[in-house]
Amino acid sequence: MDDNGTPIYIGTSGWTYDHWKGLFYPEKLPKKRWFDYYAARFRAVEVNATFYRAFKDQTYLNWYARAPQGFRYVLKVPRLITHRKYLQDADREINEFWRSACLLDEKLGALLLQLHPGIPYNPGLLQSALLAFGNPNRLVVEFRNKQWLTAEVHDLLTQLGTAFCSVDSPRDKPLDWVTSEIAYIRLHGRSHWYSHDYSSQELQEIAHLAIRMVEKGAKTVYIFFNNDFEGYAPKNALTLGEILNP
Repeated sequence: MDDNGTPIYIGTSGWTYDHWKGLFYPEKLPKKRWFDYYAARFRAVEVNATFYRAFKDQTYLNWYARAPQGFRYVLKVPRLITHRKYLQDADREINEFWRSACLLDEKLGALLLQLHPGIPYNPGLLQSALLAFGNPNRLVVEFRNKQWLTAEVHDLLTQLGTAFCSVDSPRDKPLDWVTSEIAYIRLHGRSHWYSHDYSSQELQEIAHLAIRMVEKGAKTVYIFFNNDFEGYAPKNALTLGEILNP
């Protein structure tokens, strides 16, 4: 939490990386206990797996049961919706994913809707897709094309109470847009995608960004590291936690 008591959830994009063994996870820790180890150190995780395939209800119920109280999951919206159908004629798939996500109950932090960079600029289409979910203010939108970074889109997200995903990557500098009670920062790596080790100064910048978002009205902040190479993500996440919670 920040000095004002605003919850700041820090974590990584996924937790089941085999190459984290010996870097983050102890060498002799069985893989079936990796989540417990992760959840003892972080209060949230981004689940990328839901982007790639569907899961049975029991999987969601198992995720709920395994996570401690206060833990939050962010689920990535399936690529069938965003990268195959380009948000068009996807109401059935959206409804089914929303139903599954709700099995996480209070441990569901948000849903991450990552737009395919090839989706043509169409705020009306985006609005229809967001409204198709049960609650648009549980959505976070990550734009992969700068054409979407307009005042029109900012106003649309604000009107719906949908969060904007502030991206740090080799081609994107993070913006301090706050369009809902949720602020969201996604860190892919600054010099290289997924393989950048954030410096102390860069982590200080990210901490200042999070605090600035709180000052602009965010009630909850999520920060996820997606630089899984060499275990940089959990290492950087732990260091950022120390900066924000000394």
